[in-house]
Amino acid sequence: MKHIHQVPALTFLAKSRQIYRDPLPFHRENFQKYGHTFKISPKPGLMIHFTCDEKITQHILQKNQKNYDKSSLQTDDLGKYIGHGLLTENGEKWRANRKLIQPAFYKKSIATLMVTMDKVIGDELDQIKKGKEVDVYAIFNDLAFKVVARSLFDLGDIDDLDGKISRLQHITEQAQKMLIKELRIPWMKWYFDREWLAGENSVPHALKLVEEARTILRKIIKNRKESNKEPGDLLDMLLHSTYEDGSHMPDDQLVDEILVLFIAGHETTANALTFAVQLLATHPASLEKARKEALTLKEGDLMPQLMCMPFIKQCIEETLRLYPPAYVTDRVALSKDQCEDLVMDKGSIWLISFYEMHRRKDLWEHAEDFIPERFAPEKAKAYREFYFPFGAGPRMCVGNNFAMFEMILVLARILQRFHLEKTNEQIDYHPLITLKPKNANIIFSSLD
Repeated sequence: MKHIHQVPALTFLAKSRQIYRDPLPFHRENFQKYGHTFKISPKPGLMIHFTCDEKITQHILQKNQKNYDKSSLQTDDLGKYIGHGLLTENGEKWRANRKLIQPAFYKKSIATLMVTMDKVIGDELDQIKKGKEVDVYAIFNDLAFKVVARSLFDLGDIDDLDGKISRLQHITEQAQKMLIKELRIPWMKWYFDREWLAGENSVPHALKLVEEARTILRKIIKNRKESNKEPGDLLDMLLHSTYEDGSHMPDDQLVDEILVLFIAGHETTANALTFAVQLLATHPASLEKARKEALTLKEGDLMPQLMCMPFIKQCIEETLRLYPPAYVTDRVALSKDQCEDLVMDKGSIWLISFYEMHRRKDLWEHAEDFIPERFAPEKAKAYREFYFPFGAGPRMCVGNNFAMFEMILVLARILQRFHLEKTNEQIDYHPLITLKPKNANIIFSSLD
């Protein structure tokens, strides 16, 4: 049977400061040294298996997915900050809520949201200052949050919506940073658990912020119930849908699902759009090819037009390969299992690195280069077994179609209006729960 190499504890401890800042170089170093799978013990009693092996990934996420749940790192540790919704639940509760939420993300449902989405995008792009260096992530973070707020939840008439959105953004950012500290420097837990000692860097402070976010969402739900409005958005659907036993989703569960959808629905999109714009600004030929396609977009029925923009879609797909927002995921084995010559013990934790799998030189030609054409329809099928931008299997991102159409529309509208100029040679990132852009400065200028 296959032997899995373990990274020595002293090696891990010696690089703990680097891992806290950015674990990806540590991952790559050990994948190169030990092969496509290795393991580490970050603290006594905890062993984590890291893999970028496509066959193991398919086995865990697709072929025998019933034997694998998300680990407590996601269900408990992440759940306490962003709620126990689709992203952080397992088992029957996850299946029941996925069944309720899934219809909102069918293409026919998304088509009804396109006009609202386009207006939000237009309003946000109107605020871009031309000729000045701007942090494009800040633009896309606001834009994506407002798209979710106004299209999925029809919150356009909420008092001080922009203020609430800004506050929710701040809270989710702080909660993520706190979770990263807990996970990457676990020996400091004694410090982070004491608010009187750690202050704003403490878990109790972060949880107070999360409760503030939940209070905002409870008020939104209360206002909708009292308004008698039925706009047909996701919130409306969740309020009226019933489980198989005829019961409605409790308000606390509604809050959890909305919180997860707000965070997952905006952040991954904002990340991907930011990386995409930087990549296009760095590759003039691809930029001009995408612009020609974007200039064909007119008013009217948007979805059929977006489906006829293959190259812009390929640019996004290539961006998601190089910089997958959900760059890792994990699973825990419910019972002993075997994948080819690898034994996977009951209770073993598996962390899958999509980032590394998407850059493996034995799987991808010119793996580190931005080549959108590799995702042309006649070529894309070759990558199905090792390309997972939205995860895989039954737990594939429920909003993947929504995100793709939103990103195609955003890029098309940008390219219709602006020339993009890079200001940094290198594309930087900051790996938190998602792979976030860093120092993403771009100069927007008029086309004429």
